[in-house]
Amino acid sequence: MLVSIGDIGVTQTLVVTPSGHLPIGEVHWMFTDMSRTMSRIPVWAIVCTIIFFVFCFLGLLFLLAKEEQTDGSVQVTVQGPGFVHTVQLPVSSPHQVMDYAQRVNYARSLSAAAQ
Repeated sequence: MLVSIGDIGVTQTLVVTPSGHLPIGEVHWMFTDMSRTMSRIPVWAIVCTIIFFVFCFLGLLFLLAKEEQTDGSVQVTVQGPGFVHTVQLPVSSPHQVMDYAQRVNYARSLSAAAQ
């Protein structure tokens, strides 16, 4: 296997999925990012704000702390003549989304080279 994307495996000549396999030159790839990244105030900052607000108003500065949280999934679809396979992969960071996108782009380049 040169690259694997969920349950999709890609070799130099074939795309292998649980639905079957097809020559790599006959497939098309689709990548859909359905994740979202939110910025929020962490719980520890809220607790510190409440504790330090009693002693001085500087405790409000803890409300400036932010953390990013990513959730959702990405969807990868491979299509060929009479063949479609879709896999949905959960993600928890922007780095995972980028990793899956780069894997799909590599698989696309292998498909383009085989045509």
